[in-house]
Amino acid sequence: MPSAYILANVDVTDPQQYEQYKKLSTAAMQAHGAEVCVRGGAVQVLEGDWTPGRMVLLKFPSVEKARAFYDSPEYAAAKKAREGAAVMRMVLIEGT
Repeated sequence: MPSAYILANVDVTDPQQYEQYKKLSTAAMQAHGAEVCVRGGAVQVLEGDWTPGRMVLLKFPSVEKARAFYDSPEYAAAKKAREGAAVMRMVLIEGT
């Protein structure tokens, strides 16, 4: 069964409020077995005109597990807490 990744590019607009999202999203990740590969850190653009903000990369055992995390009540609470604190771009990627 192929693994799956959730890649998020986050532009934080209210760092103080975003802390609540981080707390709730961490609990959701732990509840759904996400492996945190990247959470913040310096970004260097190697090609193209992309200027990403904060990057997050999560690994899951399967696409189904990744969707279960994203659709969960735990993550819904985190998304609610994030409203007005950040602009999120997020994709689900099937791995090998």
